[in-house]
Amino acid sequence: MSLLREIQASLISDEPNLGSVLLKLRLLAARLGSDILGDWVKHEMSGYPKVVELPEYRVVGVSFKGTFSGPFNSGINNAPIPTALVEKHAGEHWTNHRVREGIAAIDDLVRGAQESGSLGLDCSNLILLLQGKIYEDYACNDIRGTISRSSLVQIQNEVKSRALELTIELEKAIPAAAEIVLGPQSTENIDEGQVSKIINQTIYGNYTEISNSGAGANIEVKAIQGNPEAFKKSLEDSGISKDSAKELSEIVKSESPSSKDEPLGARAKQWLLNNLKKAEDGTWKVGISVATDVIKSAVKGYYGL
Repeated sequence: MSLLREIQASLISDEPNLGSVLLKLRLLAARLGSDILGDWVKHEMSGYPKVVELPEYRVVGVSFKGTFSGPFNSGINNAPIPTALVEKHAGEHWTNHRVREGIAAIDDLVRGAQESGSLGLDCSNLILLLQGKIYEDYACNDIRGTISRSSLVQIQNEVKSRALELTIELEKAIPAAAEIVLGPQSTENIDEGQVSKIINQTIYGNYTEISNSGAGANIEVKAIQGNPEAFKKSLEDSGISKDSAKELSEIVKSESPSSKDEPLGARAKQWLLNNLKKAEDGTWKVGISVATDVIKSAVKGYYGL
């Protein structure tokens, strides 16, 4: 069995061992000559350093509750604290937690949170930042921040899904990749530029075009801000059909984003819901989860968010 099909078989088993899958992907990356895939696997296994930008699926929401004491021995216990207030007074990094741990550490956290359903965060510094800013005349005595267990399970599922989608796209676009085995062999029939494009679309799901030639990797970010033609082409290059790219281009030209965090306007959101089926039926050459990321990233780029 080829290395690529071994990875596929492991991923669709009842209880896939992600550590083993990532090791095989690391070997596949070496056989393909892909530094991009190798770096992704390395970070997923060993963790993401602070200098490395995280994929979107590794940013999870945090909820907060606090205990407050007031005059005449009054108090409020386990009171939910709106994340908007936390973000306003303490910063966005408190409400959106960056999960930089390796996949083995995430596995342990998921197992440890099986009974409680959540994980606690150290919020001692947040008490000082929010003091006197939640309830007037009430002192903040304690704040507890929690991440839901399901958020970490979703990270596990995203890694599995993207790894599987990567192998499927490689098999379709580069048949020689499906013939790679453990032993030494030639990779002359493998287009490293095409490999990089597939990896970028399936793993990172953005509109940045990355070409990789081993030791010398060249990264080119297409300037699409306010440029409908460049926006449309970036979608087509990412696997969205020409007609769909044209439709969405007309929509984003005619409306504004909902907010800085939500780039899609009302019409664009409805268009996306109506058209995602094209990722399922093969009209788009990209899967559903990646198509969503590709479109949102491109729209962000167009609006300059």
